[in-house]
Amino acid sequence: MLNYPDIDPIILRLGPFKIRWYGLMYVLGFIAAWFVVRREIGRRRFAALAARWEDLNGILLLALILGGRLGYVCIYNPGWYLAHPLDVLRIWQGGMSFHGALVGVLLAGAVYCRRHRLPFLQVADVYVLPVPIGLGLGRLGNFINGELYGRITDVPWAMAFPAGGPAPRHPSQLYEAVGEGLALFCLLWFARRRIARAGGLLALFLIGYGMIRFGLEFFREPDPQLGLVVAGVGTMGQLLSAGMVVAGAALWRLAGRRDFLDKSTGTGK
Repeated sequence: MLNYPDIDPIILRLGPFKIRWYGLMYVLGFIAAWFVVRREIGRRRFAALAARWEDLNGILLLALILGGRLGYVCIYNPGWYLAHPLDVLRIWQGGMSFHGALVGVLLAGAVYCRRHRLPFLQVADVYVLPVPIGLGLGRLGNFINGELYGRITDVPWAMAFPAGGPAPRHPSQLYEAVGEGLALFCLLWFARRRIARAGGLLALFLIGYGMIRFGLEFFREPDPQLGLVVAGVGTMGQLLSAGMVVAGAALWRLAGRRDFLDKSTGTGK
């Protein structure tokens, strides 16, 4: 068994203000996304998006935070927040759902694109590219916080997390950082020049993330307030990720149709 590197989750204390590793990971993810999206807009010569992408960035950032928080509140712990409604605002205490953030960003992006007559699928293909970078950094933040740890195991690289008791566990946050982060980013980066259909990169992301997350959930400790919710063996994360795979497969098929593409661009052709 390996020793868990007990890193102080707070990097710096400035009076009542605290700078945390988890928050820094969010900031680094946003910075990386800014550079990747700007580069991709230039590569694609996407003039319509180049004129509006900075406005869209702020809207998507807000949608990510609101969607992630409301997704966690409504899906993972509704009972607690119904009894303690003010805790919904305590984002610094943790509790964000990737699936909720994804829905929030997609809805906000679709509304913005429709209002400004931008081709939603093409815009989504640009913005989805850096998402795995943020996911990988976020999982590193989870590891530093000692949260979302894995199930009990006897593998040589197991660790005992402070919040998980003395039993050795999978460092599942690191598995997810590699799978949802590095591997998925490499897949999208390789495919970005090879997928011609609009919406294809978004579909690949939905399928890829859903499959990776579904598999890695077998190593991750289920949320204690939910446990195994699907036939006594599947987690909520697996249920939602399976839905992503189905949605991604449907989008891949629809994105190849000309009539669907015309509707998604808002051109009315």
